[in-house]
Amino acid sequence: MFNRSESFAVISILLLAAGILIWGYNRAKPYGKAGLLAWLQSVVLMVPWLVFFGLFSTGIALNAIALVGLLVVSAGIYIYLGNRLRAAGQDSILRDRNPSPPPTELTATPPSTPEAAPSIAPEVLPIPEADLQEIQKIFGIDTFFATETISYQEGAIFKGNLRGEAAEVRDRLADKLAQRFDEKYRLFLVESPDGKPTIVILPSSRDPEPLSLAQKNLAIVLLVCTIATSIEAAALLRGFDWFSELGRYREALPIAAGLWTILIAHELGHGFFARKHNVRLSWPFFLPSWQIGSFGALTRFQSLLPNRSVLFDIALAGPVAGGLVSLVMLVVGLILSHPGSLFQLPAQFFQGSIVVGMLAKVFLGDALKATTVDVHPLAVLGWLGLVITALNLMPAGQLDGGRIVQAIYGRRMARRATIATLVVLGIIAVAVPGNPIPLYWGFLILFLQRDLERPSLNELTEPDDLRASLGLLALFLMLLVLIPLTPALALRLGIGA
Repeated sequence: MFNRSESFAVISILLLAAGILIWGYNRAKPYGKAGLLAWLQSVVLMVPWLVFFGLFSTGIALNAIALVGLLVVSAGIYIYLGNRLRAAGQDSILRDRNPSPPPTELTATPPSTPEAAPSIAPEVLPIPEADLQEIQKIFGIDTFFATETISYQEGAIFKGNLRGEAAEVRDRLADKLAQRFDEKYRLFLVESPDGKPTIVILPSSRDPEPLSLAQKNLAIVLLVCTIATSIEAAALLRGFDWFSELGRYREALPIAAGLWTILIAHELGHGFFARKHNVRLSWPFFLPSWQIGSFGALTRFQSLLPNRSVLFDIALAGPVAGGLVSLVMLVVGLILSHPGSLFQLPAQFFQGSIVVGMLAKVFLGDALKATTVDVHPLAVLGWLGLVITALNLMPAGQLDGGRIVQAIYGRRMARRATIATLVVLGIIAVAVPGNPIPLYWGFLILFLQRDLERPSLNELTEPDDLRASLGLLALFLMLLVLIPLTPALALRLGIGA
């Protein structure tokens, strides 16, 4: 039988899930078959997490095989529904985006002549009149039928009807623009607030700028501070204060080097995929931390992104690289742990994370029932690395998790996720006043990272289903790392008993 708190948790999860599903169904129903297929995709992705957290809240833990099986089946059904959605909804989506143009001569010629061109006000358009007329010539009834021109900053917005597949049309228009102006202008294909495809053309002078000398100096200062705080954190793990005993740095260096390995792997993951997609990244701005040495690093894009898939690949690559290195360290450290290992940790330590607790149970077994547990330093480093990775996967602003959400779901959902993340961090900071990390990250996101990434050149083409599944899996693993074990489940697993 469930006690009162467990029953409340189960009922809360079921009510929340039912509310989300009903809300999604009501929003999808007006779109017919395509909308219902999209809703079913969201249901399929939610089911494994609902099953896991529902059982978890009652103290029942799924084994690894069952969890992986649920994820594999869910991903397979998701991809199948995605194929059905594209097959069933392609014509409907094209009709919605491309209403029939007005009859007569407008359908026969693109708006390149005074008679066919939309009315504009040259005196309020920053783009010179001669350039604007040349830009209008790149549009046509087989690519993008422009119907309205609006001044926008130093460029212009062209509203109209998309006449083909988004990526192909955007590339064709960009090639025509480059033939006329070389690198003078950039062409963006974005979605307007009312959901219509829109062309935005801006001068290349508005491209992302490289770091200034002051910013590079700041990155160097933060790197030096991070090296110092990581050595101090390693020294505290060894039982002394390095700032008070500078001569003992050699004792802390091996642990600090392990932390640096995780941080470097994370940045190399970003850098590898950035080079693969010909995207320039800024120097990393490392975040020093007194608690665990470092909270990772912030990076900026120094070139325009071609599409949302590239944003996803670069954002996910860092957490994957750093997370895998951390996971290997954790598992190897648990395997090497034995009575007399360097660190003696309270058994309750392993209740602080679902992932760490379950892996510790697999490799340490009944040793977790003792008051203290002897563990190898690699296990502690792996746990710290997983925490750093998970914190950077929070779905907010320009953090890796925020970029992933923006790539999969678009800018509107990314804004909502950022607000939700800040609210959750605020609640945790109030509920657990002795833990400064939620407050630290809340201020970091609010003042430095809350803004979304600038739109890519092609904002309409969404990442494929495999990327969407991987992104959701990464966010799910983030929760498993940061959410602690419930006392009931920890008792059943024999952790800290």
